[in-house]
Amino acid sequence: MNKELMEALDILEKEKEISKETLFEAIENSLITACRNHFGKADNVKVEIDRETCDFLCYAEKEVVEEVEDDVLQISLEDAKEISPKAKVGDIVRVEIKSKEFGRIATQNAKNVILQKIREEERSVIYNQYYEKEKDIVTGIVQRYIGRNISINLGKADAILNESEQVRTEHFRPTDRIKVYILEVKNTPKGPRILVSRTHPELVKRLFEAEVTEIRDGTVEIMSIAREAGSRTKLAVRSNNPNVDAVGACVGVNGSRVNSIVDELCGEKIDIVNWDENPGNLIQNALSPAKIVAVFADPDEKTAKVVVPDYQLSLAIGKEGQNARLAARLTGYKIDIKSETQAKDAPGFRYEDYVYDDEEYDEYSDEEYDEDYDGEYAEEDSEGAEYTDEDYGTEEADEVVDEEESGEEE
Repeated sequence: MNKELMEALDILEKEKEISKETLFEAIENSLITACRNHFGKADNVKVEIDRETCDFLCYAEKEVVEEVEDDVLQISLEDAKEISPKAKVGDIVRVEIKSKEFGRIATQNAKNVILQKIREEERSVIYNQYYEKEKDIVTGIVQRYIGRNISINLGKADAILNESEQVRTEHFRPTDRIKVYILEVKNTPKGPRILVSRTHPELVKRLFEAEVTEIRDGTVEIMSIAREAGSRTKLAVRSNNPNVDAVGACVGVNGSRVNSIVDELCGEKIDIVNWDENPGNLIQNALSPAKIVAVFADPDEKTAKVVVPDYQLSLAIGKEGQNARLAARLTGYKIDIKSETQAKDAPGFRYEDYVYDDEEYDEYSDEEYDEDYDGEYAEEDSEGAEYTDEDYGTEEADEVVDEEESGEEE
């Protein structure tokens, strides 16, 4: 029994997570390579390794002939009978090859074959390990800045946090521990290339899944999420158990759960609202903390008209239109917000048009609401603000608020 080889294989399997079978195959290939370097060819060379004892046998299959023309492929009848007394011309006999007889170059080549296979398998193991974590969050340590990108050590591999996936308000130093969302894992000749993000909305979702037990076990479900990284996130949740408050479960006792996520996101504000199958109620919840007078939602056109008290207009729209913008993305509706005064002054305004009828929309199912709606922001005129998917993300968006009401309310 080859104890030294067995111990070496056990250590490699434990530390590198490379299966023994793969290592055995690497050893077999290395011995065949050594034979090819030693004899010039190895078409007739076979290697057998006992998986239990690690004893190996390297031999060449040679044809028995009267006169030997190629001593690598043929053997004389006289020599063949020394190996097998019953051998006769035309038979194939096994001639053992002593690996100790290999030259230095052949031995070095065999070693390189084994090392190369180990490196390839190690890269493959790391790739598979992180490929399984794609679209999930992991904890990493900030290593260094590469230009404007950040190299983050994830343990067995390094990931790249590109500038486009960084939150502008966040600043990290080497050795800082941060959570990142794995966007993509690519397999390259130099090893896996892992791209991560701190701005993706799914990062917030995964953080809640990790922090809130009710979300992990399915009691509470995240229906939609809208995020402006570094500033604010809106989250719509619903409970599958009438005895469990979805918002309360996410907030935690004295805000303990949501506060830990806010700390991880470096102070980013998080609004958690109840999901409602009625689009009018959902829009009302999404525009919180603003109070809503009336909502008229059209599920076919994905549009909604919202009336708010005069003093609540700036709060409903939010700073630079953020509140209404996020509400549009969260609900998937193009939202037109007007104050009561603006609505009454509008041509053809009838207050009853803005009254929401629950029965009218009960027939619409969850499938008709696009959770991944990429709602965007557009400004019309001083009569109101309309939020749609055409201009969202423009940094120069202004509040549609009269100068007298231009106070910023969060």
